[in-house]
Amino acid sequence: MFELHQHSIRRQGVTILHEIELRIEQGEKVALLGPSGAGKSTLLEALRQQQPLRSAWCPQQGALVPMLSVFHNIYMGALDRHSALYNLANLIRPMATQWQQVEQLAAELAIAEKLRTSVDRLSGGQAQRTALGRALFSQRDVLLADEPVSSLDESQGEALLRFALSRHHTAVSALHDRELALHCCDRIIGLRDGRIVIDAASQNLRIQDLNELYRRR
Repeated sequence: MFELHQHSIRRQGVTILHEIELRIEQGEKVALLGPSGAGKSTLLEALRQQQPLRSAWCPQQGALVPMLSVFHNIYMGALDRHSALYNLANLIRPMATQWQQVEQLAAELAIAEKLRTSVDRLSGGQAQRTALGRALFSQRDVLLADEPVSSLDESQGEALLRFALSRHHTAVSALHDRELALHCCDRIIGLRDGRIVIDAASQNLRIQDLNELYRRR
């Protein structure tokens, strides 16, 4: 599904990723862990570039359109499935079929009552549910998500992440919660200073192993 060989990325003279060796097979659910600045977001972007048409993308901070409603932001996941004229008509007046499909998904995400609400009036957790909804509505095989549940409490975050993972054959998610990564993903990739320092099955790791990623040096 994804393969990087001696892959490095430099930006403004600074190396963000150092000679990354990585292979991700179809069907894997992978968590990216590491402190801020470790290179998780950059690695996700590199993976996305390999499979842009197969990947549902949920970037950090959601990248939602604030002045549009929850319905329209979720519907954006389906823009490439319809013509520009169809999408414009749906923007002006949502069609019954599309409304029903988005409403069903929104109900599973616990935001059905917010469909007519503009995104700028949502809480952080509701905005993250909307961003995940947009990714899910794109109906693609692979989920690439950058901190998709960081604004939710532990219980809600785990439920939402499990739901999102269940809707995709393959997933790579950057997470900040180590326990969540161990519970929901079958493989952990730990980054530090742009290098992979952990790559192992979740069942072979303990929380203490992951804590080492975050210790100051």
